[in-house]
Amino acid sequence: MSSPLRWGILGTGGIAHLQTADLLSSGFTVTAVGSRSQSSADAFATEFAIPTAHGSYEALVADRGVDAIYVSTPHPFHAPAAKLALAAGKHVLLEKPFTVNAREAQEVVELAAERGLVVLEAMWTRFLPQSGRIRQLIADGIIGAPRTLIADHNQLLSTDPEHRINNLELAGGALLDLGIYPVSFAHELFGVPTSIAAVGHLSNTGVDRQTSIILGFDGGAQAVLHTALDTAGPNTAVVLGTTGRIVLDSVWYTPTTVTVLDNSGTVIERIEPQETARGMQYQAAELERLVATGKTAGETMSPSESVSIMRTLDEVRRQIGLAYPADARA
Repeated sequence: MSSPLRWGILGTGGIAHLQTADLLSSGFTVTAVGSRSQSSADAFATEFAIPTAHGSYEALVADRGVDAIYVSTPHPFHAPAAKLALAAGKHVLLEKPFTVNAREAQEVVELAAERGLVVLEAMWTRFLPQSGRIRQLIADGIIGAPRTLIADHNQLLSTDPEHRINNLELAGGALLDLGIYPVSFAHELFGVPTSIAAVGHLSNTGVDRQTSIILGFDGGAQAVLHTALDTAGPNTAVVLGTTGRIVLDSVWYTPTTVTVLDNSGTVIERIEPQETARGMQYQAAELERLVATGKTAGETMSPSESVSIMRTLDEVRRQIGLAYPADARA
């Protein structure tokens, strides 16, 4: 497709507002929004001057003026919404976590492959310019052989038991909302883990309050990760190599300062964020690039990697005793 894609926004929650703002401020075309209620769709369309508002997801994916769908629903609805859009012939940018579990993830990926469509996990951090530079620095051997990732994602979130983050039915908890960031970073750096060890603690509503994870990889690399929803953490990350390290300041999974040092502590390079928007437009640009080049998978975030990340999260949940109602649904 030589012309820019026409985007539809499926869901009108907080993350949809952030994504849509970055799309529009960066020159992308957003032609429609869909919600489970017409009033919500109308309000969202008015806020962002979107031409068409649909009162159902089915109407949105059937819209002939839409080429790609951004799915921003709560976690258990990611897979159904993605399948709905793919079945209608739309490319899909699917909000993280990709799905609730690896089974759902595999189903979505297989359907996209059958239809020859792009399905891309909206792990926006992967597509930031700083992330590309970090990958290049590591590939160039600037810090030697990467050995260890140490990263956390901790936030002090709502204690309301009815809030989505505390709702087991909505796959709430720290792991899928917050912990997925460091887990995905570990996969990005080292590949699929060969060993997984996790310790967690569940809240009164049954979701994971906090979880600590150690991942082991071929060649001896390790990732030491932590996530929690009731403590405000430093939210920093460091990649340790044999000849140096890469330090990502708070908040590491957003546009932030990245410092590269050798083992003596001498600064080799400092990367300062240049983004004027939040930075979520880069993931949409990757989807458009894939479509324009006739590809259905890229190297930065492939569908198969999204499935493998969900497998890692499944095993972490198994070890800490966290099961979602969606796990039992075929």
